[in-house]
Amino acid sequence: MDLVAHCGNMARYNAWMNRKVYEAASTLTDAERKRDVGAFFRSVHGTLNHLLLTDRGWLGRFTRDPRVFESLDGTTPTLTGRLDQELYADFPQLRAERERTDADIERWATGITPDALAARLSYYSVAYQRRYAHPLWWAVTHFFNHQTHHRGQVTALLLQLGRDPGTTDLVDLLRNEVP
Repeated sequence: MDLVAHCGNMARYNAWMNRKVYEAASTLTDAERKRDVGAFFRSVHGTLNHLLLTDRGWLGRFTRDPRVFESLDGTTPTLTGRLDQELYADFPQLRAERERTDADIERWATGITPDALAARLSYYSVAYQRRYAHPLWWAVTHFFNHQTHHRGQVTALLLQLGRDPGTTDLVDLLRNEVP
């Protein structure tokens, strides 16, 4: 198994699924997206904000680039250290920021090497108030798994709200890429 190729596949899967989820979410009213439906991050909107926040946090650790939180308009949200922080209340802005971050993730994934994945990643978690150090591949595996986990929650919420984002299977993306 080629872990480098897997990272590229997962980055493409992440962007593909986010496009599908955001398209389905765009058919909801703002009130429907933000309605507390008892999910861990309360709502579709809350979960989408959590995913953007954490994806940027991990990407910043991977790239050591603090600008990952900079918005398209050149501003940077004040980070609270809370995993339920709302970065963007406005859905079109949240969507645009998601698309930019997905492109950043795909660019990063195309440059990853086996040596980088084997190297030690050391970082401080604001959310957990402690320092961690482990191989980068652990964090990268968690990064992509975390996206899939919470997007699954959003998909379930969308279905409950009468919106079907379509197939969510990684193999469907990969099958369509085979020449």
